[in-house]
Amino acid sequence: MATNLDISPRLIEEARRIGKHRSKKDAVTEALKEYIRSRRQMRILELAGQIDFDPRYDYKQERRRP
Repeated sequence: MATNLDISPRLIEEARRIGKHRSKKDAVTEALKEYIRSRRQMRILELAGQIDFDPRYDYKQERRRP
């Protein structure tokens, strides 16, 4: 799917050079993957302190069959 974006040529070229990508498309694709990965990690970090944790909980006990 072709998409037209107005991205700074300097920015694209720097990303391509730093990432050692052969094409602009590769550089943009990798940048988007990294952006998504980073945002997902941030969402996980936001959960810190919001999840109840019981150190005595034995997850293996739940797996045992009667």
